[in-house]
Amino acid sequence: MSYTRVKICGITRVEDALHAAAEGVDAIGLVFYEKSPRYVTAAQAAEICNKLPAFVTSVALFKDAGAGTVRQILTEVSIDLLQFHGSESAEFCRQFGKPYIKALGMAGESSVPKQVAEFHDARGLLLDGHAPGADGGTGESFEWGMIPADLEYPLILAGGLDVENVLGAIRAVQPYAVDVSSGVESEKGIKNAALVTAFMKNVRQANNEQS
Repeated sequence: MSYTRVKICGITRVEDALHAAAEGVDAIGLVFYEKSPRYVTAAQAAEICNKLPAFVTSVALFKDAGAGTVRQILTEVSIDLLQFHGSESAEFCRQFGKPYIKALGMAGESSVPKQVAEFHDARGLLLDGHAPGADGGTGESFEWGMIPADLEYPLILAGGLDVENVLGAIRAVQPYAVDVSSGVESEKGIKNAALVTAFMKNVRQANNEQS
């Protein structure tokens, strides 16, 4: 039986995190990349994490941050999982004593098996629609046929997912998880409760089909 999990990224408000949790999301993403319109400070993130109910994973997203920055956030915010969205090496990612996932930009030439080999101890590989090295959260999708069908590794599908296409995406890819940000927003960083509810309804439908 295949079961696809859900992460909603770019959470900036407590109310959005709580609504996502009530709808059954598995994880929320907090962006610690200052150039992102969804950037949160450590204080904002701590307030959100302190209100999260049990069994909702808090994920901290970094892009080419210094090791000191990552460690400082970990001292101020209750983070469960790290997500690296830049050109970080596997050695860099694993130094913090926390489980991590690594994002891979799929626009252009992307070798998923090579990345799996390098980041073999990651808890998953997040496939996004941006070009390698570019910023994520663009809402751009990529050709799902680029994903190797026989890869036994937790793949997290991101990039341009929304209420309209998530059902088809899960049917086509059967990923370990889906990651959505702009696809459930009223504006950048502000989640739309109705869209979150509809997105989760479609994920549940896909999961019921695969059960």
